[in-house]
Amino acid sequence: MPQKKPLVVVTRKLPEVVEARMRELFDVRLNATDAPMSHAELVEAMRAAEVLVPTITDRIDSGLIAQAGEQMKLIANFGNGVDNIDVTSALRRGITVTNTPGVLTDDTADMTMALIMAVARRIVEGAQAITSTEWAGWSPTWMLGHRITGKKLGIVGMGRIGQAVAQRARAFGLEVHYHNRRRVAQATEQKLEATYWESLDQMLARMDIVSVHCPHTPATYHLLSARRLKYLKPHAIVVNTARGEIIDENALVRMLEAGELVGAGLDVFEHEPAVSPKLMKLARAGKVTLLPHMGSATLEGRIDMGEKVIVNVKTFMDGHRPPDRVLPSML
Repeated sequence: MPQKKPLVVVTRKLPEVVEARMRELFDVRLNATDAPMSHAELVEAMRAAEVLVPTITDRIDSGLIAQAGEQMKLIANFGNGVDNIDVTSALRRGITVTNTPGVLTDDTADMTMALIMAVARRIVEGAQAITSTEWAGWSPTWMLGHRITGKKLGIVGMGRIGQAVAQRARAFGLEVHYHNRRRVAQATEQKLEATYWESLDQMLARMDIVSVHCPHTPATYHLLSARRLKYLKPHAIVVNTARGEIIDENALVRMLEAGELVGAGLDVFEHEPAVSPKLMKLARAGKVTLLPHMGSATLEGRIDMGEKVIVNVKTFMDGHRPPDRVLPSML
């Protein structure tokens, strides 16, 4: 007698190749419309499914987890972070949580370098000048940006993505510095030619470019606070492809408006999908480059994420520990 397939509810539309494989392996409910599920729909999913596959747009908090059915055993997050899930509450209910680490490292690092270049060299402004017919021909003093070769890059968070950014930064001639909860291995430092700063404050005061790559946790909320942002030099650039909550966005806006920073490149926002009108105004003025959370948006990356989700679900349902289990101690 064939074994009953587990009921898996997927909250958003995934690449077709991923959904096709899920249909083969599981009794799966897919989201054809790709609209974020309402709270009521998430409650229904938690009560019915054995496995929930949410994304960063789904807030799986303690209240939602408390309404999970007895059959709910696994939350297999389609995402690298798990700040959208109350992992502790899930563990208390006997629900395992997994994520999809590692597969988005190169994509996010590429986008980080793209934002650094876009802000320093005013690439978006230049593209807009062409399409608006503002350009009247080459001029030696028009649309001047800043050279990045020889500048100091301060990386906040030296995990997989931070290290991938450091590798790319060296190729661009940047001087790599970093702050991390724990100093990385000496061999890694030597390979990346990276200088460690135990004090984040001291590092920020000496950098030309600061790039954020730490996870969003209670400890990193507003890690770049109003106080810390004041340490930055007026010619500094801030780039964030991690999570918007890590930077005090209002303080950053005030400094950009006052000309206390040369610019910023943001792919994430503190209250996304809402974007501050003041940030939008700064973007129109060419003082900030904004992207719609697309740092990891490659087809290859999304397929790799889906494959990790499938492996985690299949391994768990076969009675084994899933390879990407997340525990509260890891956050």
